[in-house]
Amino acid sequence: MNYQEALTYLEGLNIFGIKLGLTRIQRLLELLDVPQDRYRTIHVTGTNGKGSVSAMLAGILRRSDIHTGMYSSPHLVSYTERIQVDGQPISEQEFADCLSTIRTYVEQMVAEGDECPTQFEVLTALAFFYFAMCHVEYAVIEVGLGGLLDSTNVITPEVSVITNVTFEHADRCGGTLEGIAHHKAGIIKEGVPVVTAAAGIPLDIIRQTAEEKNADVFVSGEDFQMEYLSCDGHMQQLRFTSALLGVADMPYELRLLGRHQVDNAAVAVMTAQLIHNIDGRVNEKTIGEALKMASWPARFERIALGSQPVIVDGAHNPAGMNALRTSLDLYFPAQQRVLLLGILKDKDIETMLDILLRPNDTVVVTVPDSERAADPQELAKRVAPHVQHVEAIADNGEALDRALELANGEKLLVMAGSLYLVGGVRQLLLERKGVM
Repeated sequence: MNYQEALTYLEGLNIFGIKLGLTRIQRLLELLDVPQDRYRTIHVTGTNGKGSVSAMLAGILRRSDIHTGMYSSPHLVSYTERIQVDGQPISEQEFADCLSTIRTYVEQMVAEGDECPTQFEVLTALAFFYFAMCHVEYAVIEVGLGGLLDSTNVITPEVSVITNVTFEHADRCGGTLEGIAHHKAGIIKEGVPVVTAAAGIPLDIIRQTAEEKNADVFVSGEDFQMEYLSCDGHMQQLRFTSALLGVADMPYELRLLGRHQVDNAAVAVMTAQLIHNIDGRVNEKTIGEALKMASWPARFERIALGSQPVIVDGAHNPAGMNALRTSLDLYFPAQQRVLLLGILKDKDIETMLDILLRPNDTVVVTVPDSERAADPQELAKRVAPHVQHVEAIADNGEALDRALELANGEKLLVMAGSLYLVGGVRQLLLERKGVM
């Protein structure tokens, strides 16, 4: 199997859609000789920020000279981005070779009368198998959807991380904020410490679940906190404090921009401190060095195209839009904005637009690379009451050209609304910049 054949096979698995549950993945991993048990793990869930926190933690482990895997989703351009070892994506041929092995066991399951695993379950098994094959020491595992019934929830990690809990994927996670919180709390394991930035009712549910599992809970704002000091547009100056750890006013520099990344960094640092208790290679020096180098594409990412400043952000729900708007107002309060937007039709579009848009904004609407994409003409009609000018251009390349023309090097260009949009458009932008 080559990489193109691997993609065709994965596409065929899409017919099974999203099926929550652990029966299929557990059987598949048994056939693969439980690869997920051959290394230590950190499990990360949350409505927003889990990718950034995973990237920071993987960076801290790598900077500590620990052989590290990271599994995340979705990807921006290639499936290979989802599975990384020591910061490098799996190669296309390695991806295809691992998938060939897994396909053999998938076919065995079907022949034995089992349900066929879903695409995400196969990808998860591939990641676990590849990490074992590479003999990683630790793997940072990001949850795909929810937690309790997510196919990643077959590991027993060193630390369980729940970044935050807001209202998303309600149809698959109980229909209420409480139901969503129960699903996120589902990654908590017996005796395994929990680090979280959740608040309110979700935090109450996390505490209750942790108590039932005899797991200690470390809460942002109570047991530890990260204070934002300043930002020069390239690096944030932060200060971490935890009376519980005996740490007072520890300075950090964070390369990731965005006000929300301050909260994410707090969670990552606290988690790293807990890992330090079992592995002394992780320490204040390696944590600080890793944060200064941290990167996570399309999360309030600043890209300069000549004199044109561009912010690329995968904000795709109200909480993400709120984080994006807060950061834009913090770093670029007076600058006029042109926004290139594409949103999925099953999202809370009105709330997202209410949060993000200002009356003097200019918007170009286009189509994310997804069957769930909102029609650009319909989206433009919903955008129109919020702003001074809106255009709808279905082709992403043409939409980027028009947005750049409207910004003209004088206004800030912001690309957001869906990772299914910003991944491809970001690639187009980098090609023009000469990076790719």
